[in-house]
Amino acid sequence: MRSTLLLVTTLFAGNCFGWADTGHQAVCQIAYDELGDAARAEVDRLIAEDPQFETFAESCVWADGPPRQRPPDHYMNFPRNTRAIGDSTCVMAETCLFTAIEADSRTLTTPGSTDSERLDALKLLGHWVGDIHQPFHASFGDDLGANAVEAIVQHDGELVETNLHGVWDYWIVAKRLGDDYRVLASDLRQNITDVERELWGFDSPVEWADESFQLAVAVDTRYCFQRQGSCWYGENNRILNPGEPRRVLTIGDDYMATHLANVELRLAQAGIRLGALLNSLLDR
Repeated sequence: MRSTLLLVTTLFAGNCFGWADTGHQAVCQIAYDELGDAARAEVDRLIAEDPQFETFAESCVWADGPPRQRPPDHYMNFPRNTRAIGDSTCVMAETCLFTAIEADSRTLTTPGSTDSERLDALKLLGHWVGDIHQPFHASFGDDLGANAVEAIVQHDGELVETNLHGVWDYWIVAKRLGDDYRVLASDLRQNITDVERELWGFDSPVEWADESFQLAVAVDTRYCFQRQGSCWYGENNRILNPGEPRRVLTIGDDYMATHLANVELRLAQAGIRLGALLNSLLDR
């Protein structure tokens, strides 16, 4: 039986969404459940002032809009010959996730910040920590963080057109983990060991970004090709230039099964680290 090709509008215009709503909300729900009394009371106080969202977890999608908040701060790009991320430099831009996390952390702890400023910083910080744990938010700019690596996903007997970024944003979560962020957060959190919680809580954004980058460039992620010390866009094409043909991947259940554990790990790590960060900033 011939499959139908469905078009899904996920070919975004730039390095786009980190995790879809479910992923971001699950990260922030885990973080919220990790908060101490003082930090939780402050988060609740600030969220109570928000006209749009009733919970911290729900507010963590605000940065994606519409309108999208501070678009350049959602990702970081690196040269194709990058082997590892060793410091918090925004290599190819004035701002990136590193500076965003630093700036909004500072707003939350600055005595002169207004509650409105602190509320925005809280919502943004929850989003940034989720984004930095998505592999393609620490990747390459010429292919728009895998938005320009097209993908055909096999779904319920149909073929759905998306891109590799969208596979990790949405499809693995939706097909394998569901769309209830509360259930997902609870399931992930109950499997986190005390040792993992302690280890993850001491890491810094540099480690978070490098973990994402190493996962992005791993061979079985199928994002790029290792050639001459660089991670090439195509087998014979180092970078994707405007107007050039895009690669197309077929993504089946085997790919999603292979990377399910990676997605679960990144969401869990993001939640624990966000919780630890908010505790350090607000538990005063």
